[in-house]
Amino acid sequence: MSRFPWSRRVSAVASLADQNRRRIFDFVAAADRAVGRDDTAEALGLARSTASFHLDRLVADGLLTADFRKLGDRSGPGSGRPAKLYRAAVQEVSASVPERSYDLAAELLVAAVEESAAGGGPVGDALLRVARARGRDAAEAAGGTGFAGLLTAEGYRPVDDGEGGLALLNCPFHRVAQGHAGTVCAMNGAFLAGAAEGCGEDTGRVQALDIAALRSRGEAGPAQCCARIRPAQVSAAP
Repeated sequence: MSRFPWSRRVSAVASLADQNRRRIFDFVAAADRAVGRDDTAEALGLARSTASFHLDRLVADGLLTADFRKLGDRSGPGSGRPAKLYRAAVQEVSASVPERSYDLAAELLVAAVEESAAGGGPVGDALLRVARARGRDAAEAAGGTGFAGLLTAEGYRPVDDGEGGLALLNCPFHRVAQGHAGTVCAMNGAFLAGAAEGCGEDTGRVQALDIAALRSRGEAGPAQCCARIRPAQVSAAP
């Protein structure tokens, strides 16, 4: 669920604030098979109606999946109605406010280390290749949402900058970037360039900013992204 829309992840985490729902999710996630309402109610000492309510709520929140299956070996008329069985849809769920993507940063950095170790090239070069490819993949997975829609889905909070481009008000890698701006901002720029390319945009629209200087002059927020998206008509060459 970590790459699900942010609002869904926040709702899912909020759902687990209920003690019974959290116990039920833990029970189902730890089971080595799909479990039913009776199994859950008996294991946790809950009324069957209570277990049923919370199981279905967890399905609605995207934490569990449910299907119907007949139990035992009997089939055909008289074999009974199919039972509703539940499995975990995710093994973990996380959300942050504001939205962050530290899991994505970790995946990119580890993939870059592995590529560098396998090929013998510099880790920094591998990171830029991996991040750009992941940006293209993100654009493909987003379908026809467009570049601005993709930026929104990835947590950048794009807004009109008043010049026909976009300012990105949120850095998805904010905490990591605080002590490693050179590496993280380069990774971020490559990811955004790949995303632009995947959306059919000129990669020159992705412009690096001296975000520290802008913040020192009060022209950028404390968590603003280190890039902006230039207007399409004034894009520079990649």
